[in-house]
Amino acid sequence: MANGWATERKARQAALIRTWRPWERSTGPTTADGKAVASGNAWKGGHLARLREMKRLVNAEIQRARGLVETNGR
Repeated sequence: MANGWATERKARQAALIRTWRPWERSTGPTTADGKAVASGNAWKGGHLARLREMKRLVNAEIQRARGLVETNGR
């Protein structure tokens, strides 16, 4: 009874919800904003992979720039 609901009350509520079956009337998002939010629900991240790729690209550019400086400086 951690949330204040006794086992009997949870069972009764579950039975009632199964009789109401609200999932059969669910239509999902209808507005463009709601659809945009819902489209990102399954996204789990990917920040680390993007940062690694950006680091690789930046380092490549730095190396290219150093090569240009060394070539033109001599």
